[in-house]
Amino acid sequence: QVQLVESGGGLVQAGGSLRLSCAASGRIFSINTMGWYRQAPGKQRELVARITSGGTTSYADSVMGRFTISRDNAKNTVYLQMNSLKPEDTAVYCCNAEGVWAEVDGTARYQHYWGQGTQVTVSS
Repeated sequence: QVQLVESGGGLVQAGGSLRLSCAASGRIFSINTMGWYRQAPGKQRELVARITSGGTTSYADSVMGRFTISRDNAKNTVYLQMNSLKPEDTAVYCCNAEGVWAEVDGTARYQHYWGQGTQVTVSS
């Protein structure tokens, strides 16, 4: 089985920084795109940032210039460095892995996976 495990969430004051990590485990051959989504109470889930295996990145307008996504392909891990945090960044942040080739139950499968999420709270 493939699992995504996030870490690094927590409580921080406005203007502070946090670094999220998401490690994919299992018998993984390759991962196409990894990304971070967030969902605040009463709002729809939104894309925060994503990065391809080749390093191409994209960001939501609301985090451009403040957040940086990176990944270590050898470790199947994606990171989100969040600087200049604002109260409106408060949300549950979930890791996503798209286009994962992995051995699952003895068979090579191509699937997408989600992590459980980690809470980020920014106080004013």
